[in-house]
Amino acid sequence: MTARLARRELARRIAEDIPDGAVVNLGIGAPTLVADELPAGREIILHTENGMLGMGPAPAAGSVDPDLINAGKQAVTALTGASFFHHADSFGMMRGGHLDVCVLGAFQVSEHGDLANWSTGEPGAIPAVGGAMDLAIGAKEVYVMTDLLTRQGEPKLVAACTYPLTGVGCVSRVYTDRAIFDVTDEGFAVRELLAGNTVAELERLTGLRFVTGAESVDAEEGSR
Repeated sequence: MTARLARRELARRIAEDIPDGAVVNLGIGAPTLVADELPAGREIILHTENGMLGMGPAPAAGSVDPDLINAGKQAVTALTGASFFHHADSFGMMRGGHLDVCVLGAFQVSEHGDLANWSTGEPGAIPAVGGAMDLAIGAKEVYVMTDLLTRQGEPKLVAACTYPLTGVGCVSRVYTDRAIFDVTDEGFAVRELLAGNTVAELERLTGLRFVTGAESVDAEEGSR
């Protein structure tokens, strides 16, 4: 069976790509792990849609402040200089193009950069889009953190999304447990292969054809 990168390791890999000085929103679920993996010495300002700028990592055991939570109701910390504001102001930041990067989960991402991450369209499913639409269209760069395949073995990278869309043409890069992909005019480009995977294996798993270049070839050689 092809190897997969653990979520914590993938979160660390995403954190490496966030530039110094960036204002970043981390979506509910796996993306919140990125907060604990930010490189030391790099100033990255974390924003939460429930009204906080300057969020820190998860608190140590026994140091939870019930008044400090992120949008997913997880306990967080506040860094020195953190600020708190009204929910409406927070959404104004998101919609106004003030976020450099957001990291979101996904059910599907199309090769055109369309994102579906709030509903599978199942009858009776509870709508739970939250602020994802605002983040998808408002952030300057949209990174997706997800597994390449569902638990049933279906690919999450697709030619066209079949689930209700969150945003159209909004995704910049996709970080999966097997490889990292950039969204280009020609489709998904393999940026980096992870855990010993190959382009041929990724294409077999997804049924897609991927753009490959010098950077991806170097990554493939390095994984052998």
